[in-house]
Amino acid sequence: MAGSLTPKTESQDIDAFLSEAGKALARADRGRLIFALDATLSRQRTWDLAQSLQARMFDAAADVGGLDVQLIYFRGHGECRASRFVGEGRGLADLMAKIDVRGGTTQWAKVLSHARDEASAARIGALVMVGDAMEENADTLCGLAGELALLNVKAFAFQEGDDPRARSAFQEIARLTGGAYGAFDAGAAARLAALLRAAAAYAAGGRSALEALAAREPEARPLLAQMGR
Repeated sequence: MAGSLTPKTESQDIDAFLSEAGKALARADRGRLIFALDATLSRQRTWDLAQSLQARMFDAAADVGGLDVQLIYFRGHGECRASRFVGEGRGLADLMAKIDVRGGTTQWAKVLSHARDEASAARIGALVMVGDAMEENADTLCGLAGELALLNVKAFAFQEGDDPRARSAFQEIARLTGGAYGAFDAGAAARLAALLRAAAAYAAGGRSALEALAAREPEARPLLAQMGR
């Protein structure tokens, strides 16, 4: 079940929207993807970028059965929240528009735990992680990644910038789950768009869909090569 992962510190209008977003119910014949975003203060520029690009995930998945996406984000002091699954880009864009970034530390362990719980209830095609920092215990995160691997959830970890600690953790999470790692900078809209499309194609149609996308889009090929290992 989606909703608040932390005590209710958000305004009632966000709570109402999270509930409203659930009206677009997931269908059994569609892929399901969890879209996890760091919404701490350093992420303002890329939060806006992700908001402008997220609809392309749905476009990439449309030809292979479609996609239902759940947004999960963290910010502030212990706040980590998830929407329900939505089946079109407009609903996800409306949700993201209601959320602003706030100072705080990373909460990727909560994200991984939530993805594990969702995958235990129903199949999740992929987990997408977009962030620039990692301030948590790497062994704890790797243990959770191992649990995701047992549930066949691939993590696509996309790092903004070049922080070495974040890079090491994201790469290991991707490796342990059989997923893939990619890096981009805040000005690389085309790069992030390509990474999101690749993850969405995999979530909706599996490896064959990603292979088809990689045949058309060179940006997807390094992700496919990593998964080939």
